[in-house]
Amino acid sequence: MPPVPRRSPLQLAIVGTAAGLFSGLLGVGGGIILVPLLILWLGWEEHNATATSLGAVAIIAAFGAILSGIAGHVDVARAALVGIPAVGGVLIGTRLAAKLNGDSLLFMFVVVQVVAAGVMIFE
Repeated sequence: MPPVPRRSPLQLAIVGTAAGLFSGLLGVGGGIILVPLLILWLGWEEHNATATSLGAVAIIAAFGAILSGIAGHVDVARAALVGIPAVGGVLIGTRLAAKLNGDSLLFMFVVVQVVAAGVMIFE
């Protein structure tokens, strides 16, 4: 895996702030905000951007869930019904991602985002 390009802490802080803002506001931040910014603005390789996004999202999601829970907006039982099976999906997904080249991973990312946008527009 190629080394991650060094960037200023300010650039990483800006990327993190954008991810946190959109995560708190819309429930998105990792894949939709972090990955494109890390790849396009900071020049990271797809595998590094995806893995770093997962690490950052763990922190972002924890704080978001706590704050939303304090406000009474978290249904813990339903969150568990989604979250626990998602662990199996992430195990499969990370193994698959490791086997794909960066271009294939990026293409899949774009397709998922376009399909999600289309579904949301026409729903």
